Amino acid sequence: MARTVTILGAGLVGSLLAIILRKKGYEVDVFERRPDMRSAKITAGRSINLAMSVRGWKALDLAGLRKDMEALAIPMYGRYLHQADGTATTQAYGKNNEAIYSVSRGELNKKLMTLAEQEGVKIHFEHRCTRVEVQTNKLHFETGDGIAKTVNADLLFGADGAFSALRSSYVAMERVNASQNYLEHGYKELTIPPNEDGSLRMEMNALHIWPRKNFMLIALPNTDGTFTCTLFLPFEGEISFAALKTEKDVMSFFNKHFPDAVPMMPTLIEDFFTNPTSSLITTHIKPWHYEDKSALIGDAAHAIVPFYGQGMNAGFEDCTILAALLDEHGDDWKTVLQKYEDKRKPNGDAVAQLALLNFVEMRDKVADPVFLERKKIEKELGKRYPEKFISVYEMVSFSHIPYKTALSCIHAQDELLGKILKEADGYETKLDTWVNEYHTSVQQLDFGNEG
Repeated sequence: MARTVTILGAGLVGSLLAIILRKKGYEVDVFERRPDMRSAKITAGRSINLAMSVRGWKALDLAGLRKDMEALAIPMYGRYLHQADGTATTQAYGKNNEAIYSVSRGELNKKLMTLAEQEGVKIHFEHRCTRVEVQTNKLHFETGDGIAKTVNADLLFGADGAFSALRSSYVAMERVNASQNYLEHGYKELTIPPNEDGSLRMEMNALHIWPRKNFMLIALPNTDGTFTCTLFLPFEGEISFAALKTEKDVMSFFNKHFPDAVPMMPTLIEDFFTNPTSSLITTHIKPWHYEDKSALIGDAAHAIVPFYGQGMNAGFEDCTILAALLDEHGDDWKTVLQKYEDKRKPNGDAVAQLALLNFVEMRDKVADPVFLERKKIEKELGKRYPEKFISVYEMVSFSHIPYKTALSCIHAQDELLGKILKEADGYETKLDTWVNEYHTSVQQLDFGNEG
């Protein structure tokens, strides 16, 4: 008899996992600490838009939601860089007009929950899990009206985010290694509305970045003509959230560092002082599962910072890997969970590192002319040598190549591009040799599709 499944968290990954498992015939119950967002007002200020890429789309194919979400997704073909000197530069993401897609976290989550319920999943809202007795899968909850209750789970997944109750309960056991690291930066959500006539204030099909070395502002488009902006800034220091205490402080800061954005943000002061300042965390834990009884998935297993737009994509890829393992091993959950961890843990660690590296790229390097020239060379190499060279960014965003492979290619690509930049006009005669050397150096890596 198929096992019954309990999932903590009805967020993006929890809801998707519920759909996949239900389609495979499992009885699924989901417990969510928040009220139903489809009827309750979502708290503003913590909804960084999602950047959907191919890993995420593959998971939505499994759920049957691609068409629904394509209608709500806006393609972003590259970065639109608002430089400090007032100039603007564009930088394509891919070499063949590929795009990542701006998607509303809330709208996607609502659709996933509705589809889960249509498939027969039971979602129990306002059930906050306080702890899990890991060895017995006994769950302790506090409901919205303050009542304590317990639930006995057969097979349990923790999809309840960076501060997962299941993860915390794992940490309390022996021989569990876990860490959490906060960035010195936080983030605050702001808004750019459309013009009074409804037209957009900026280019729609781009991710807008105002790179300012140690901090930055970004903006992603929405289907209603607004842009969701996010300010990433240190918590403390001379230029920091702590230094912005008054309306005058905020206006002075924005007029100095983002003067072209200020006229587009009529509710800047209201947004700044109403929306919360939130933290950015990276977590690691080992193991990811316990026997054949429970496992962590998504942010509960590998919370990462948002600078590669891969948090949701990585969590969704966890689901596609798990689905493929179930196809291969059936109801042998001991094997499935062990292989799931073996495959995904190294990639979870790798994408966490990639996200931290991309923060430096977005806030700092994209303002550097040498770096912009390097990006042009990357594109040209990909076109000239499609069988031998694919940039790390394209591996991450436009392929299913494992994250750990992409991370492993960084040093070799730095070497290759460094040689080309150093030789300037004289590199053409050596290029074939250099590319062949690069290709030989990375050939032993796993370039196979993940999942």
